[in-house]
Amino acid sequence: MHSIAARIAGLDQLQELFTGYSHKTTSRLLYGTEGSARHMVMAAIRLVTGRPLLIVTPDALQADKVYEDLTAVFGEDDVWLYPGKDLLYYHDLYSASGETPARRIAVLAQLAGKKCPIVVTTVSGLAAKMCPPGPWQEGCLTLQAGEEFPLEKLLARLAAVGYERVELVEIRGQVSVRGGIVDIFPMAEEQPVRIEYFGDQIESLRRFDPVTQRSREPLASLFITPALEVICGEQERRRALSLLAEEKEKLAAKNNRHSRKMLARLEELYARLEEKIYFTGMEQNLLYFYEQPVSLAEWFPSEALFFLSDPLRCAEAAEQLDHELSEIKSSLFAQGELLTRQVDLTWSYEEMLGRIKLQTVAFSLFAHQGRPVPYRKSLSLSAKPVPRFQGQWQLFTQEIKQWRRQQYSIVILTSNRQRSRNVADILEAEGIPAAYAPSATELQPRTVTLLHGSLDAGFVLPEAKLVVLTEQDLLPQRKKSRRIKGKEGIRIGDYQELAVGDYVVHEQHGIGQYLGLRTLEVGGTERDYIYIQYAGNDKLYIPVEQIDLVRKYIGVEGKKPKLSSLGGGEWSRIKERVQASVQELAKELLDLYAARETEPGHAFSPDHPWEADFAAAFPFEETPDQLQAIA
Repeated sequence: MHSIAARIAGLDQLQELFTGYSHKTTSRLLYGTEGSARHMVMAAIRLVTGRPLLIVTPDALQADKVYEDLTAVFGEDDVWLYPGKDLLYYHDLYSASGETPARRIAVLAQLAGKKCPIVVTTVSGLAAKMCPPGPWQEGCLTLQAGEEFPLEKLLARLAAVGYERVELVEIRGQVSVRGGIVDIFPMAEEQPVRIEYFGDQIESLRRFDPVTQRSREPLASLFITPALEVICGEQERRRALSLLAEEKEKLAAKNNRHSRKMLARLEELYARLEEKIYFTGMEQNLLYFYEQPVSLAEWFPSEALFFLSDPLRCAEAAEQLDHELSEIKSSLFAQGELLTRQVDLTWSYEEMLGRIKLQTVAFSLFAHQGRPVPYRKSLSLSAKPVPRFQGQWQLFTQEIKQWRRQQYSIVILTSNRQRSRNVADILEAEGIPAAYAPSATELQPRTVTLLHGSLDAGFVLPEAKLVVLTEQDLLPQRKKSRRIKGKEGIRIGDYQELAVGDYVVHEQHGIGQYLGLRTLEVGGTERDYIYIQYAGNDKLYIPVEQIDLVRKYIGVEGKKPKLSSLGGGEWSRIKERVQASVQELAKELLDLYAARETEPGHAFSPDHPWEADFAAAFPFEETPDQLQAIA
């Protein structure tokens, strides 16, 4: 996949893009591309400059596409997705799973660690006001095996940055102590880590399995981030208490229903901060802690590049976000549900762009002037969509021959080696040489190169003499085989597939009972929510557009399942036990396959090209086991 970006990197437009910069904040407009063609241009700029990138898209769907395409080129270690916050963030109904804040914190960890990442986010992600990087970086901690670091000092540091003391570590943000052993699940790690002490010395650092509690591979060092997105040090805590005390006096003097409700909310927050109790949702109080909040862009080093994808659509998305937030905030403040400094937690579009002090490249399909970014230079780089062949192999081979006559380099991306062989057989049957070259670094004219990988869509880039085709461009529209069971039940495509009383499984919260739809008004805006009841009459409201988080429960017919408890670790422990059982089963299967490998087999004759043609037109997505069987 690097070879595609490398081919684009040699274009004159990209060389010209960074010439003549008189000031580091000068902006350029590159128009004429969209979709995967645009994403590969972004990848090419990364290859040319080697600089950190902050990429902003209008919405989460576009952000996901950019992330997937760039990950295909650079891998997951270099590309990070920074999710924005849901509108319900302002309301008590909001209860984000620990995964979403952890993903944001993982991005902050990259930036705090002076890494050189590619970060993809949305307008809502850039709009959020944030803790300045300095205090957050000071809250980070690096431990070395063999160093002196007293246990009491470590626990105090962890408590100050939001880690919760528990008996047994199960999820991110938790820490437990047993004698000279500290178990911690850092926010930016995939597994918990066991710290073993000998006196005041850290004797060893090891990852461990939270299910079996068995230690795994040793670590030389461990980087621990804060467990919260907002750091509240002693200075910030005192500032917040002072501001809250001032507000308390003003509210007490008013003595009306609205002020009394706000006063109760204020006193609860005051008591927590006075007792140094840190909690999920601390970021709602950001403006009590910090006089000068920042945006995500201000976490990046000065040499980073800022990419704005579709400026006009980003402006529209920002206006819509601002409109919806204004309604919600006004309503909640009027109801006494928000304190004075909990209202203004986002930047306007003009404010967020005005705070960007990075070299900027805006990407657009058309040569318009997107407001409010002034572009010093506009450059054109045109891309075209490729034909959708839909399994019409004769038409496909004719088009390949035409591109070869025009001296184009053709890249075909396939999902696996077997699919590459099938396509190569079809081409070679028509006298077109094709090579599977996963390590290709340079694309030659008139060559057809088959690579393992995927992009959102194929494209033609005439100025680079480059054609990129994906499986979706070659094959008939693929029909996904409908799986009867997912990991925890039947996947639901629409809430109408549920009947009142059905048992469901939520990805984060476990087994509950569906009790129908509820229309709730949040900040003057009515939305439909899926209403699920859990143990102890706990209730969960999920926006209908998040139906993908819920599946139908599959169990023994006629037997009612035990409902999970919200907020507990029971569901996490169940999933971990299941995962351990699956791993044990996988080990048994590996032993079985190893035994079968020693048995004599039978060699069949090679496939005829017609068989490859037939296989390539298969309209279903093969499972990994099917691919292994036909390989």
